[in-house]
Formats: sequence, structure tokens, C-alpha cells
Amino acid sequence: MTIHQGQPVLGMGQPLAAAKAVLIMIHGRGARAEDILSLVPELDQPDFAYLAPQAAGNTWYPYRFLEPREKNEPHLTSALATISGLVEHVLGQGFRPEQIGLLGFSQGACLAVEWAARNPRRYGGVFVLSGGLIGDVLTPLPGTLDGTPAFFGCSDVDFHIPKERVTESAEMLRTMNAEVTVRLYPGMGHTINEDEIAAVHGIMEKVAGKKSE
Repeated sequence: MTIHQGQPVLGMGQPLAAAKAVLIMIHGRGARAEDILSLVPELDQPDFAYLAPQAAGNTWYPYRFLEPREKNEPHLTSALATISGLVEHVLGQGFRPEQIGLLGFSQGACLAVEWAARNPRRYGGVFVLSGGLIGDVLTPLPGTLDGTPAFFGCSDVDFHIPKERVTESAEMLRTMNAEVTVRLYPGMGHTINEDEIAAVHGIMEKVAGKKSE
């Protein structure tokens, strides 16, 4: 599966050898790794290494995330494999799963939560900014996320991301023993707001081993 394999992975923050934790950041449709990394200064966690993979053609899969999964193949499998490879690389550098966070926006958010749900264990955090689980129908998945903090933030009127899929995805993760927070923002556009950044910051601070205020 080589659609997205071989694309660059951009980094910011600490080198892996010096970082206390790692945040894998996944960009949205039509965007680039540089775009999602623009959040790093706002997240304000200097002890993290930030890694952002680049999608081939700036798009992880061609159709809406609400389509049957097979319609987005083989791109979807390739995208998920890209995340798997990156997580395995980080684990190979001596990090524990609970020191790794996954953050995505829009199409990247869908990938982040989909990957975590299909590779369940205790992670540092899963941050789903305007996204939800992928597919036309959601079916229960095996395994436990073992207390992983999972934050869902989205507009209540997002044209791309129905709020029903956000809440349905959040409930799925609850059944997998994630510690889930859902915030639906009235009338917000398809964007990321300061409240979401603050929520992510608070969880990241705990992952880095700092005292949370």
C-alpha cells in the first residue's frame, strides 16, 4: 500500500531524543502538514515533539467520511498505515503509548479517531477537532482504550461533520473505556476555536508530566 507511504513527515518542537511526549498531528482535506503544525505555538507545550505526516495530493481519501468505507479504499487503508508506521517509529524511540497523542482536524480528525479505535490501548490523548469515526454505519469495535482522554470539539452546524456522528463516535469510544469529553459549539464554522486549544493544552500538560493547573 504505497499511496501515502514515502510522503514527508514534518516536525516541530523537541527532537524525539529530548521530548517528554509526542503529538502526531494529521491535516485535513486539501491542506498540508505545515497547516496543522501552525497550531503548535498555540498549544504551547515546549516539551513535546510534534510530527505531521503529509498526505499524497493533500487528501487522505477521496470521498466523504460518511460514505461506506470501501468507497474510500485503498486510500483509507494507506492513510491508516501511515499513522501506524509513525506510531511504531515513536514507540521504537523508547516512548510508551501513554506518551503519544493523536490530533487531527476535519479529515485528519476522522483518521485520528478511526486509527485509535482500531488500535486500542492507553494513549496520552486523542483530539478530534471537527471529525468522527469513518463509514456509513458504525459497528462496535473490540478492545479497550483503557482510560485514554478523548476530546471531541465541533460546530453544531458543521456542513461537513454532522453533530450526530460526533456524538455517536464519542459514545463508541466511551464503550471502549475512553475518558470522553464532547463540546459542540453553537453556530461555529468549520474551524478550531480557543476553547478547543485550551482543552487540548490541558490534557497535553498532563501527558508531559507537568502539574496541571
